Amino acid sequence: MAAYLFRRVLWGIVLLFAVTIVTFVIFFVIPTEEGRIGQGRQTEQIDLRNSLGIEGPIYEEYAQFLSRLAHGSFGESWSQRRDVNDLLFDAIPVTMSLVLGAAVLWLLIAVPIGILSALRPRSLLDRGATVLILIGISTHPVWIGLILLYFLGGRVHAFPLGGYCDLVTPETACGGPVQWVWHLVLPWLTFALLYSAIYMRMVRSSVLETINEDYVRTARAKGAPNWVVVRSHVVRNAMLPVVTMLGMDVGVWVANAIFVERVFALPGIGSLLAVGIARRDLPVIMAIVVFVSVLVVVVNLLVDLLYARLDPRVRFAQSDYEGTVEGRRSWRLPHAAPAGAPAQAASQRAQARS
Repeated sequence: MAAYLFRRVLWGIVLLFAVTIVTFVIFFVIPTEEGRIGQGRQTEQIDLRNSLGIEGPIYEEYAQFLSRLAHGSFGESWSQRRDVNDLLFDAIPVTMSLVLGAAVLWLLIAVPIGILSALRPRSLLDRGATVLILIGISTHPVWIGLILLYFLGGRVHAFPLGGYCDLVTPETACGGPVQWVWHLVLPWLTFALLYSAIYMRMVRSSVLETINEDYVRTARAKGAPNWVVVRSHVVRNAMLPVVTMLGMDVGVWVANAIFVERVFALPGIGSLLAVGIARRDLPVIMAIVVFVSVLVVVVNLLVDLLYARLDPRVRFAQSDYEGTVEGRRSWRLPHAAPAGAPAQAASQRAQARS
């Protein structure tokens, strides 16, 4: 397990290094237009290198860029005249609240329905889940958000039409756990309706494939109850692709958060990125790109560790590989036979013949 952990952490560091190279090439090597600050006669041209104080040959610029990343310094926003770190720290809790809460909700919907529809194929539940999957895959998050906003917010008045309330340190009257949940129910439902269909289909197909495995039939042949077989053998192994997909979809979540946050007026990373792109605010865009890339690498590292926890074959892969290498070495370099062994073997064969 320690060797597996070391390899995954080392690979994560390599990926982070590759992210810094790609980001540096996009924002500093490829020619880009200068940004503009102000309006009318007060318009000022500004360059990303000058705003960050990066100058010199390309290798020195890259070293200065790495130094800024190590210190977490992205400069000042061109359009909002605030430190980029402050903007990120204000936006990250909003997006994390949206994404993590929605992930819990859609997993609570997708996993049970996917398992039950796989255990009872062609049933009414399975057919209804298939229709829900087709609708969820075919729709756009903006359309889902507007429909929920119109009916549940505008017509029924069950939920607010938008905005965000702080959970921990509210600065206004809108704050606290109740207000936080109340304002995020519709964004969570938008995400849940979109992703629960995708994960429901994956859980269903994975459970159907796992049911036909030999170890499942062996467990049933030994007389194990059906619920024990499903819990201990089917569900645990069927969740492995779901865990992998959770790590791979982190970047997609942030991309869809742009639409959801704009619909419900949430001041998260998606809204910050949309405003930064519209105003060509390169420091803000660069900071968000670096943050999302690091988040994807870290989450995938955690997913690999969780995968090793769920699947013991991953933990013992290194030991098996080392044992195979040792076996090959012993086959290539056999131990020397003791003296007199050939003569002893010949005498034994002669006695057997007689």
